[in-house]
Amino acid sequence: MAAIEQRPPLPPFTRETAIQKVRLAEDAWNTRDPARVALAYTPDSRWRNRAEFVNGRDAIAEFLTRKWARELEYRLIKELWAFEGNRIAVRFAYEWRDDSGNWFRSYGNENWLFDENGLMAERHASINDVPITEAQRKYHWPQGRRPDNHPGLSELGL
Repeated sequence: MAAIEQRPPLPPFTRETAIQKVRLAEDAWNTRDPARVALAYTPDSRWRNRAEFVNGRDAIAEFLTRKWARELEYRLIKELWAFEGNRIAVRFAYEWRDDSGNWFRSYGNENWLFDENGLMAERHASINDVPITEAQRKYHWPQGRRPDNHPGLSELGL
């Protein structure tokens, strides 16, 4: 018998566990490792990301591979917006540059639905890109996990 896949914390979420779930997602995305990130989703997870619809872990990993090939020096901050039961709403902003050296800050909102094992079954994301100058960047930590002492979105006024 196969072991049941679980990704704690599990629903129903409390404020504390919802905040923990959001930070775990942020940390994973900041690795820019598509295979690792895809494991947080159910095998048949359904996404809407901007105007693209993605279904299943393999497609999620392929999507993320394409995304991070064009969004260079990607750094992300997520913040809990609301939660109830097995649902979490998040706002986020990430900074990145293209291969021509143009910088952007992408702002968005996500709605997440989790199964009983803490895997994300649905992700609905709306995202807008704003061109910024390199001097306007606010995320300067080394690639990877955002340091615990780095300000979040609210503290940065984003």
